[in-house]
Amino acid sequence: MTCWSVQSASRSGVVGIALLLVVLLSCGFPARALAVQRLALIIGNASYDTIGSLDNPVNDANDMAVALTGLGFHVTLGIDRDRSEMLEMISRFGADAKSADVALFYYAGHAFQISDKNYLLPRDFRPATRDEATAASVSLDAALNALAAAPGLKIVMLDACRDNRNRIPGGDDGLARVGSAADFLIAYATQPGAVASDGGGRNGTFTGALLNHIRTPAQDISEMMIAVRKDVIAQSGGQQIPWESSSLTRRFFFDDGPPTASPDTMFYQVAVRGGDPSLLRLYLQRYPDGAHVSDVLALLTGGENGDTSLRSAGPDDDHGEQLWQLAQRSKLRPLFESYLKSYPQGPHVDAARQLLAELPSDADLGAARRCELLANHPRDGTETTPGVSFELLGRNSVEAIRNCEEAARLNPRQARYVALLARAYAASGLREKAIALYEDAAARGDLRAMVSLALLKEAGDGMPKDPAGALALYEKAAEGGSADAAINLAVTLLGPDQDEQSRVRGIALMRKASEGGSGIATFNLGVLARDGKFGDPADARALFERAAREGEPRAHRAAAVLLDEGRGGDPDPSAAAIQLLLGVASDGGELLGELTDHADNWNPRTLRALQGRLAISGLYHGATDGVPGPATRKALEDWRNGGFDAAALASLVPALPSD
Repeated sequence: MTCWSVQSASRSGVVGIALLLVVLLSCGFPARALAVQRLALIIGNASYDTIGSLDNPVNDANDMAVALTGLGFHVTLGIDRDRSEMLEMISRFGADAKSADVALFYYAGHAFQISDKNYLLPRDFRPATRDEATAASVSLDAALNALAAAPGLKIVMLDACRDNRNRIPGGDDGLARVGSAADFLIAYATQPGAVASDGGGRNGTFTGALLNHIRTPAQDISEMMIAVRKDVIAQSGGQQIPWESSSLTRRFFFDDGPPTASPDTMFYQVAVRGGDPSLLRLYLQRYPDGAHVSDVLALLTGGENGDTSLRSAGPDDDHGEQLWQLAQRSKLRPLFESYLKSYPQGPHVDAARQLLAELPSDADLGAARRCELLANHPRDGTETTPGVSFELLGRNSVEAIRNCEEAARLNPRQARYVALLARAYAASGLREKAIALYEDAAARGDLRAMVSLALLKEAGDGMPKDPAGALALYEKAAEGGSADAAINLAVTLLGPDQDEQSRVRGIALMRKASEGGSGIATFNLGVLARDGKFGDPADARALFERAAREGEPRAHRAAAVLLDEGRGGDPDPSAAAIQLLLGVASDGGELLGELTDHADNWNPRTLRALQGRLAISGLYHGATDGVPGPATRKALEDWRNGGFDAAALASLVPALPSD
């Protein structure tokens, strides 16, 4: 019986922070209007005349078109185009791109490589020989040459690395790596020469991850690709690793608005502000281990007031935009339905109706998608495929086993479904069967299966204790890209009894996991930097702030401590207050309790700055005296429970003096 948690041990005092370790437990805002010209050409080919059709490219292309249009792009969309139509569209796009600050080409469909040249397949592709195959297709070079005319940034996104063995005469699997001139970014669904999945849901695995992150405000494209890669690795069990080649000379943000709260916090606040108990219950399904579970349970059971609507701020334009953003990112039917019900005259009604009509109902989901939704590991959760707690999986294990067995049968090359089936059997109590399936999936390269099996070996859970075998699995999984394996291995190597060589390797593993987008690993590097064990202590604050952006809410408090005390520079009460407010909005409620029950942990100047920001937000009406009382607590509760507004928070930064 296995489940996951992120555990932290805390030393006494304000600055006490320990490394975070993944452990085994016994547990049964819309985009701003842009002055620059953004152009996009999107082509999705799925219905081929002579080779196998694909399930998702049409959805992928349509959804990318909606997303990019909302982000200020002028989009040209082509669905199931033949060769002459594709070439004509690319030619027109190249002419238009001559005045574009950003030009983007997206293609979803079949593609192949021959002699390190990549070719995109039009709908009317009819090959017989190798030479005919290249003549009947569209060279990727045609799109690259058209983009080269753009004076600004050039972005290419290819969800086109499907399995084309026995389809293309002389063709190889996947796509070849290509070079580019300055200011190009070329993103592939998977590494060169490998094969990508068409996905078990509405979108391909790669495009689904893109759509999850492309609307994230204040995230540059390199950070976005790290987040995409992290999701795809998790969703594919390490079988698919997105890859990009970049020669960009400046940062680029799809949405350059102010940062928002985490998706977890946004979902919670949308539900509270709308006064919608059904969305609160959906939150519990979507985030079974979320930071606001206790708040939601209190609201659903009536809390002190017995009425969830009493804490609702009520629908308004900001709430509507936040709800719409969440709906687009998560593709959850109840969010679209809630938007249409609450905002029948809203600006996104037509798009919401269209997307709602296209989303499959629960009854229409296939076995693979049902398996993912029923059995996905919380540490592998994404916007569209949440993780499921071990307890909840145990209650639904019969249905999970049935769907995962069918998914594994229908997708024999994807070890991920075997790993999910193993987790379902483990939750049902059939340990021997689960271990055999974990071993099968691990042998076939599934990273989650390797980590789960390593934890069982390490704990002696259902099998003899085997520390050496556990370490070997961690090594293999870390090499394959598992951040959890790298973190667990690094924590072992950084133990007090390890030598200098082990310490150096532990740091390297932690850095690798951090570079892969793990907030836990980045947080751990911040702890090590703060304690003088890695890099420069002055780097700790930036590492904590980055860890918070990557989803580790406790990092806000860690950054606030450094700013409050002036570690690495002068004290900055204003910046410390910002971090405290972010932490209050996103953690499990611990920071709110500390600020009101143990205020002596913090400098009074920081607390005055905190009160001042809450006052400007209209939530605090007491004295700005640095002495938290009932009024401060009420303001912090309101901020946490729906009052958080990232745009307002950003505007407050220059509004108050630092002291």
